[in-house]
Amino acid sequence: MRRAYKFLLRPTSPQEQALREMLADHCSLYNAALQERRDAYRHTSKTKIRYEDQSAQLKEIRAFDPGRQGRWSFSSQQATLRRLNRAFEAFFRRVKGGQMPGYPRFKGTGHFDSVEFPRDGDGCRWDSIPHDARTRVRLQGVGHIRVHQHRPVRGRVKTISVKREGRRWFVIVVCGDVPAEPLAPTGSAVGIDLGVAHLLTTSEGEFVENPRHLASIAEELAAAQRHLATFPQRTRQRTKRHRAAARKVAKLCAKIRRQRLDRHHKTALKLVREHDVIACERLNIAGMTRAPASRPDVEQAGAFLPNGAAGKAGLNKSILDAGWGLFLGILADKAESAGRQVIPVDARDTSRTCPPSAGGCGHVARENRLTQARFECVACGFTANADHVGALNVLHRAGLARCPAA
Repeated sequence: MRRAYKFLLRPTSPQEQALREMLADHCSLYNAALQERRDAYRHTSKTKIRYEDQSAQLKEIRAFDPGRQGRWSFSSQQATLRRLNRAFEAFFRRVKGGQMPGYPRFKGTGHFDSVEFPRDGDGCRWDSIPHDARTRVRLQGVGHIRVHQHRPVRGRVKTISVKREGRRWFVIVVCGDVPAEPLAPTGSAVGIDLGVAHLLTTSEGEFVENPRHLASIAEELAAAQRHLATFPQRTRQRTKRHRAAARKVAKLCAKIRRQRLDRHHKTALKLVREHDVIACERLNIAGMTRAPASRPDVEQAGAFLPNGAAGKAGLNKSILDAGWGLFLGILADKAESAGRQVIPVDARDTSRTCPPSAGGCGHVARENRLTQARFECVACGFTANADHVGALNVLHRAGLARCPAA
């Protein structure tokens, strides 16, 4: 298995300055390579420049500018060029697929926050001593940086990345050949139904509350964003007050992200420890959170009919605040490490079907779900919580449900 470990870096002031310069120089390299591709396409009969062509120029670039580009790792600069190449490959793939293309854009210094080192020992070195506080990571041009290693790293170190988040610095160590740590079997299977009122409901009738991390500090975040928006465009990134306002917004967003990650990790770990098999819904979250299409008024040119966009926007925000996709990804990773099985099933009509595994008749109708929380079958009169019914049907579709008599 491949696993990524994220640790907090504790650089000294000179090292932090060197890290900022490293990000700035890699950002400059990225933007210069992007500009070269744009110019070649526009002015040279649409000539296509490949990654191999730009990588071959690195030796000349490093020799021409030894004070900036020449001081950093050659392989990390190649990784930055590959990053741009992936952006172009994704752009052309979306063009061929008829999707919104999204042409690669230039990166500002405040939006280029990571540098990757493709191989341990080539421009970087992970010097980890198990159960020792002297863990260091050595980066070319920066030196040995202290690492707050809060858990052991297993497997073979393959790539190392340095990332900036606000005023904090992190190192991300990706390891291969990580051994699995299977848990003792429990003989239990469970189905889960993800929701907004509750983060999830299990087929056993357990409800996990949705903490609504974004909603809890929405007013404070909105105030910080309004304050940031008061700065005119010409003064942005130039004044101390603007930088402080931007850090305030970033700090609140980072807090929400950390809270959501913490809750998802704890919830997923509890499920993995208690059940051998976990059935979940296969959700198209991008489609579920898509804005409704406009409805032109055929009787009045240039006018539009109500399409429920305001109400849908509130639901979309609640779905994204719950972080269903993030949770399912964490659950799958933890299940793989623990030797558990996650079975995704079709999510259609799970909350509108009378659950056969609980003594229901299996009738499917939109009218079965009276409200968000109440389910009442119009055919047999079976009543239950709608989210619990959804979890029971998820378990049944995975072929794991027990018979009603059991």
